[in-house]
Amino acid sequence: MSATALSRRSFISASLLTGGGLLFDLHVPMARAADGTPVILTAFIRILPDNRIIIGAKNAEVGQGAKTMLPMMIAEELDVDWSQVTIEQTHADQSIFGGQVAGGSRTTPREWLPTRQAGAAARAMLVAAAAQSWGVAPDTLKTAGGKVSDPVSGKSVPYAALAAAAAKLPAPDPATLKLKDPADFRIIGQSIGGVDTPAIVAGKPLFGIDFKLPDMLYAVLETCPAFGGTFKSANLDAVKALPGVAHVLAIKGDGTPESGFDGVAILSKSWWSANQAREALKVDWDMSAVSGFSTERYAAQAAEKRQAKADGEIVRTGDVDAAFASAVRTVTADYSYPFLAHGTLEPQNCTALFKDGAIEIWAPTQNPENGRGLVAKALNLPPEKVRINFSRIGGGFGRRLMNDYMVQAAVIAAQLPGVPVKLLWNRQQDIQRDFYRPAGWHGFRAALDKGGRLTAFHDHFLTFGKDGKPVRGAELSASELPAGLIDHVLLEQSFIATNMPTGWLRAPGSNALAFVYQAFLDEVAQAAGKDLPTLMLEILGDPKVMPRGNNAPPFVTARARGVIEKAVAMSGWAERKALPKGTGKGFAFYYSHMGYFAEVLEVALVDGSPKVKTVWVAGDVGSQIINPINALHQAQGSVIEGLGQALAGQQITQVAGAVEQANYDTHPFLRINDAPEIIVEFVKAAYPPTGLGEPALPPVIPALVNAIHAATGKRIRSLPITAEMLA
Repeated sequence: MSATALSRRSFISASLLTGGGLLFDLHVPMARAADGTPVILTAFIRILPDNRIIIGAKNAEVGQGAKTMLPMMIAEELDVDWSQVTIEQTHADQSIFGGQVAGGSRTTPREWLPTRQAGAAARAMLVAAAAQSWGVAPDTLKTAGGKVSDPVSGKSVPYAALAAAAAKLPAPDPATLKLKDPADFRIIGQSIGGVDTPAIVAGKPLFGIDFKLPDMLYAVLETCPAFGGTFKSANLDAVKALPGVAHVLAIKGDGTPESGFDGVAILSKSWWSANQAREALKVDWDMSAVSGFSTERYAAQAAEKRQAKADGEIVRTGDVDAAFASAVRTVTADYSYPFLAHGTLEPQNCTALFKDGAIEIWAPTQNPENGRGLVAKALNLPPEKVRINFSRIGGGFGRRLMNDYMVQAAVIAAQLPGVPVKLLWNRQQDIQRDFYRPAGWHGFRAALDKGGRLTAFHDHFLTFGKDGKPVRGAELSASELPAGLIDHVLLEQSFIATNMPTGWLRAPGSNALAFVYQAFLDEVAQAAGKDLPTLMLEILGDPKVMPRGNNAPPFVTARARGVIEKAVAMSGWAERKALPKGTGKGFAFYYSHMGYFAEVLEVALVDGSPKVKTVWVAGDVGSQIINPINALHQAQGSVIEGLGQALAGQQITQVAGAVEQANYDTHPFLRINDAPEIIVEFVKAAYPPTGLGEPALPPVIPALVNAIHAATGKRIRSLPITAEMLA
């Protein structure tokens, strides 16, 4: 949809609903992007005859709170009471609703202005309709509680009585809209519970796994245990003869994990009987091309490449060699971390109905438009023949940015026109068919001068790559701190091949890089006779704003300083040396996804195992916390997830091209009784608000290992933390 193809009038429509209500679609053309591309936002507002307001939630809800937060912003500027509002999930169509990806903590910064403008535009049109009716100037009228009032005449009219007339008016230019002063916010800034919480507590169907259609068949899909293996033959006729089995289909993949590998689908009227039949399936796979990949081999390759010249440089500034040659002291250390799975509570699933040359899909997806494109390509359909409805998501953490399960369901359904098909993975498949956080190895060097100042920094990063580029999730930024803050920096990388599909895990990249960088800098600080907060403040230096390229917002050192000083103050950092023996505090700072976070963690050794007692979290995500209770939960959840990655034993290992772990017993998460007290405070800064799904996670792992070092003297340089490391 181009702006030139749309007149301003065409952004607005109104139609009567059953019972006399009004559907008030407001499509507001927003400011043009820097390259001249028109940016169009669509807000979906329905005003019912009783003056209740239904606001469409356009993004997938994966626990990040967007389904509540975005309507809060519309309701605030529309000037209605929250008690008037009902929220409904929209379907997926970015040509109508704008961007609908749920990932990367991008929803808040992307929607903060245009979503409020959508609410403000609707309010302005309702006010204009009242002004026309009363023959007064719009700016003399007031709104509150879903009503327009005239202070002079004392007249008052509910929005419902104005909606039809308002919808006939031209949409206001967003540049002319006057948004509320934050001092006047009545909904933004209030703690509002999640809109789905009552239904979740009551066990009502919300999730993709709950979805059913009449005469639906359940499908299971068996694929090769080694990623990339191909189908040779199977006992398909024998499985077809089993009780309850309706169809057995050989599925031909395109060889990519995004669209699907070869497999065998078994369909039945119940998932149980389909899965029972799957256990009787015997497939001969060709794994010759992929069986050589293994965790043991990766480690050997990394060790070998560590000693060789790097494949390429990411960034080089200053004269690194000269800086190290003139250093009074150097610090070196090797760090590593494993592959990780997402482990969502709701296994991957999708329901699809192929009929009359089009397909309708119901899926818990974080990235519906990506899924539309993949399905269209797989079925050779135009994208407009793919309708996607998305549900509440039972855990994503980035896993559902990939839509392989959607493609698989679509391919199966396309072979059975008119038959609704629900594909549901079991837990074992979910762990063994993931898009994994890639493993990595880092060889660090740091140079100190006679004053204990960090003068040079070097990282040889060993990771997985193909065609000279890192695989998805294995990228290292050229601006990774301390790059840009000291004169002499070399970040370089070398690549190892893998058949493992890789992807984004909550706080992609940062969840691993924060660990290795902040833990190593803790070593550097101690070598310099300092603590890490002191070293970080020293590196930050005088206040400055550092561009980061690729349209990314700049790094503001004053904001970093603010959270570091806040975390130090709120945690009693200065008194840490008075802690009992076997107890220690660790610190870490990290900037990711536009959020500045510093954390201090206190840990005690209990029967030889680390027990995290308290985590203090100081975060800066801009000028406004939109929904404080949700913000608190995002920060607390991030901390718990990060601790699970380090302490619970999480790692994905591979033998002969296949993943060894198969359930939560072998890829565990932090237990409730191991969750610490988590104290969160936000530092407000004069910048637009940004997201909270990711940035509180990265600092907790280095804070943990730094605390363990303070408590025990043991330096943790690889994850997960094991008893042997602390013995």
